[in-house]
Amino acid sequence: MVPTMADLELTDDVPPEADDGVWLTCIECGETFAPFDAIRYTCDDCDGLLEVRYADLPTFDEFEGRGVWRYNAALPFEEGVTLPEGDTPLHRVPRLEDDVGVDALRVKHEGMNPTGSFKDRGMTVGVRVAQEVGVDRLACASTGNTSAALAAYGARGGMETLVLLPAGKVAAGKIAQASLHGARILEVDGNFDQCLDIVQDLAARGEAYLLNSLNPFRLEGQKTIGLEIMESFHADHGEYPDRIVLPVGNAGNTAALYKCFRELVKAGAITEDQVPKLTGVQAEGAAPMVEAIEEGAEDTTRWDEVETRATAIRIGNPVNAPKALPGIRATGGTAVAVSDKEITAAQRDLAGEGVGVEPASAASVAGLRKLRREGEVDGSESVVCLTTGHLLKDPDAAAEAGAEPEPVPNDTDAILDIIDDGSSSVGKSVRRQAGKVADSPSLPALVAGGLGLAYLYRKLRSKR
Repeated sequence: MVPTMADLELTDDVPPEADDGVWLTCIECGETFAPFDAIRYTCDDCDGLLEVRYADLPTFDEFEGRGVWRYNAALPFEEGVTLPEGDTPLHRVPRLEDDVGVDALRVKHEGMNPTGSFKDRGMTVGVRVAQEVGVDRLACASTGNTSAALAAYGARGGMETLVLLPAGKVAAGKIAQASLHGARILEVDGNFDQCLDIVQDLAARGEAYLLNSLNPFRLEGQKTIGLEIMESFHADHGEYPDRIVLPVGNAGNTAALYKCFRELVKAGAITEDQVPKLTGVQAEGAAPMVEAIEEGAEDTTRWDEVETRATAIRIGNPVNAPKALPGIRATGGTAVAVSDKEITAAQRDLAGEGVGVEPASAASVAGLRKLRREGEVDGSESVVCLTTGHLLKDPDAAAEAGAEPEPVPNDTDAILDIIDDGSSSVGKSVRRQAGKVADSPSLPALVAGGLGLAYLYRKLRSKR
């Protein structure tokens, strides 16, 4: 049975509600709304999800500058509340590429945003919209990264921030960020989905402006991930990636990337066959999206009990599933669940390439490995894995995944003996050569020469 899809078609019709070429459309019933005349997160008529639409869609030639606001021609404003954000690296990982066995593998590391996660892209737009509609209190439910970003961007915009967290389920680094940026933190005796229920209730009562990804403007900032990937990958490889693999929690990034690609196709910037396959990865203990894909369902079924060490994707009711599921299906992608053990192994693999990520981020690489092993991903494919948060977001998890510190005596020779026990022959050779230099009668002259050069260099610098 083929599931019924939400209506995500982009049309040329501009409704009378449009404000400077921007409006909101319900993806379920098609009703349209002015973007800033009232606070709304879902459709007034049917409670369906809303999507931001534009009269004019830009091509790559119309972008200039750096970061998220390089793409302001595809956003509701010229500039937002910024730190700034975006312009994150698309890492080459040659050893991992060879090991996984694909034609090209790049890692888009969103942990290099100001607060250490992709959430900053959504907040720079979302907090600007909050200013536009005239609110002064912001709120979110969070597994950690949203709270850190909202607290920072709320502080930047001079606004009160309220965050609800599931008690005992959020990494300490993320709580510390929200705390230091001045957010009021409420720890709820429940899981993330229950926190989101409460925040939605507060928003419905007019007590705060909701900035979870249910808010359609959040996804506008997040779609710039896709724009950066497409531009950077094409600049390096002369083509667009075949596939983008990403972790899935609330499915906001999946929905945002699909919107990015639909807009690029509509604008004529890319063709339908150049759209990358969107491939979602979830932890086995929190995988309602995978379940929906495997069962051919139109929407997800809520998982009331979820558990995984990948705290950022410990979500059982992804609110953006109605937008994200069509994106996975329409692009020829898929979804896969991976174990915590596989996530930890992928976290170590990325660290071995110098890319430090929190556990949820590593789910993308773990999922790619599994799909490659199962033959779902072909060896000829070019792939981008999205990593969503920095290693320091969850230092405890990083410490558990890493090597244990070794206690050693306070003695150089004893330390060298310990090093030699586990050293490579190269390391030993280096030390032997260093020892020869140390015993050489020419060592004082070498040291003196080096000091002399350093002195002359400093004198020249000071004169300049």
